[in-house]
Amino acid sequence: MPDAEKVVLLLRGTLNTLNDALQTGNFTVLRDMGAPGFRDANTAARLSQSFSDLASKGVDLSVASIIAPQLTDPPALDQTKGMLRLKGYFPGQPVQINFEMLYQAVGGRWRLFGLSVQPGASAPPPPSAGAAR
Repeated sequence: MPDAEKVVLLLRGTLNTLNDALQTGNFTVLRDMGAPGFRDANTAARLSQSFSDLASKGVDLSVASIIAPQLTDPPALDQTKGMLRLKGYFPGQPVQINFEMLYQAVGGRWRLFGLSVQPGASAPPPPSAGAAR
């Protein structure tokens, strides 16, 4: 299981690569960085089509570089398949970036195996302890 810092690096690296693909229309690097099963299942054209909604909405994922991700589920490791599942969001205004990512251990490195990224409504900030009611 990767430590918390490695989890943040995995998430940021993946979203930065996806953001570059969205900005340029070139999904080759995103595909090539994936695990063998991800590469086999996805052409660059298929990835472009899969993320066309994000591209058409002009979603900017660069906030992932500076904002800390919030995990909604603890990292889950399936050791029999060598898979790591990460689910959560990067908070932001006016939208937050919801994600679910699956990584496979390949040659001692975590490689992208599955990816879901969706913009969502920002969660309201939690009330402060001294808030009046």
